[in-house]
Amino acid sequence: MEITFNTPALLFPAISLLLLAYTNRYLALANLIRKLHDEYVKGEKNHLLLKQIKILRIRINLVRTMQASGVFSFLCCVITMYGVYQQWISMNHYIFALSLLSLLASLIISLVEISQSTKALEWELSDMEELEKSNFFSDLWDKGEEKK
Repeated sequence: MEITFNTPALLFPAISLLLLAYTNRYLALANLIRKLHDEYVKGEKNHLLLKQIKILRIRINLVRTMQASGVFSFLCCVITMYGVYQQWISMNHYIFALSLLSLLASLIISLVEISQSTKALEWELSDMEELEKSNFFSDLWDKGEEKK
């Protein structure tokens, strides 16, 4: 396979959009951490607050790793384009493959971070008793029992 300028250039918009999404996740986490910090300082400590702080620490590290992998992928694309210019034919294949692998790693880490985010939301929902006790199916079942 021959790598031309167009091959790594195809990844530029994708990586740029991913980095923008990762930055937005980072900013949302930073705001949440600041809010939880204020609650902690005010003394509004509950059992969920400590769990949230623990998972936020994990999530912020995951976002940092996602961003680093994305930037590394972007850097490898730039080096590949320079390699096309310099006609480093065999080296370009390795560098471009490294770029793709880095992008893949970034996406996998993003899935892990989304999983952690979902876990935190599930803790929040489980704290609300009315959501725990009823749902669409149990409400439907109870209405069927009332008619009899």
